[in-house]
Amino acid sequence: MHADVHHLLHAAESAELQSKAGAFRLPRTDLRTRVGWTLVEVGLRLTARSRDAAAPRTAAFHPA
Repeated sequence: MHADVHHLLHAAESAELQSKAGAFRLPRTDLRTRVGWTLVEVGLRLTARSRDAAAPRTAAFHPA
């Protein structure tokens, strides 16, 4: 599959999933629940960001 087509399909699917996720929200009644879900959202965003930023690296080999 061509990279541009793959990107367009991914963007369309991502937009669809985000719209569905925006429509589905659990009722947040008390402060403890709101804080808990906020921490989960922050953790997921940090995990996604660190996964994109950190590429696997290999050690450089320097013969002695």
